[in-house]
Amino acid sequence: MINNPKRTSEEKHNIHPRNKHRYRYNFPELMASCPELSKYVSLNQFKDLSIDFKNSQAVKALNQALLKVFYGINHWDIPKGYLCPPIPGRADYIHYMADLLAERNHQQIPTGKSIKILDIGVGANCIYPLIGHKEYGWTFVGSEIDNKALQSAKIIVEANSLSNVIIIRKQISAEQIFTGLIRPGETFDLTICNPPFHSSLKEATLGTARKWKSLGKTVKEDSALNFGGKNSELWCKGGEAGFIRKMILESAQVSKSSCWFTSLISKKETLRPSYKALETVNAKEIKTINMAQGQKASRVLAWTFLNKEEQHSWLANK
Repeated sequence: MINNPKRTSEEKHNIHPRNKHRYRYNFPELMASCPELSKYVSLNQFKDLSIDFKNSQAVKALNQALLKVFYGINHWDIPKGYLCPPIPGRADYIHYMADLLAERNHQQIPTGKSIKILDIGVGANCIYPLIGHKEYGWTFVGSEIDNKALQSAKIIVEANSLSNVIIIRKQISAEQIFTGLIRPGETFDLTICNPPFHSSLKEATLGTARKWKSLGKTVKEDSALNFGGKNSELWCKGGEAGFIRKMILESAQVSKSSCWFTSLISKKETLRPSYKALETVNAKEIKTINMAQGQKASRVLAWTFLNKEEQHSWLANK
């Protein structure tokens, strides 16, 4: 593992200050660590080394290199057609959540195995637990309903000798989020989630096809999902807003099981109905944390059923 990758001169100021990906990718260093990446790297129109981000194999090789160089993950792969996430954006979520926990811990980020995070929909890539543990030493439970994704995540965890700090757990019911997943007496310091974005398979397919088109490549609709992720990763009934509402209502049923509940929100219009749902369940505190990656704006919605004193006590007892 390269502990201090060389920085290039161009800094990205729109991502978290602790994000290791604030600088342009150092492709010579990445290729030296992961030779497989070399065949995808060439000079772009600006005479800079880069990859073709329309090529899913190139993106996967880049992820493998980033995870190895920056996080010491030597074995990472995903099945064909499953979501291949952008590492810098996923790291941002983790860092902002560390800041959230620090707010009720005398501005000190709580680290180590005693901090337990629940990742709803860990995916075949298992990205959040990998980054969260390597950055802060946290332990994770990752839930998944898709059997192939679940097995992929388990393989990644076991291949990197992380089974003692990352547990992959099956959510039996596709209609439930926390119910049936959190065990009696089990508590978490934080829950995280990257929810399905679309409301139907058709919307997901068309949306992914538009994404391909914007990147300069046309594909048939019936194959568009092969790059953008599997059905459960991309869509659910009610779309993002419906999923978040369900999550909020279920969180009230397990209100003392986590200090904070959080989720990424991709669509700004999802916020208003989410705030209304949080009012109905009498959340004690609600936060909206804005994030940005390039031209894409997103945010994290966070809520808790604990007052400030209870939050302080929760972390003080760790």
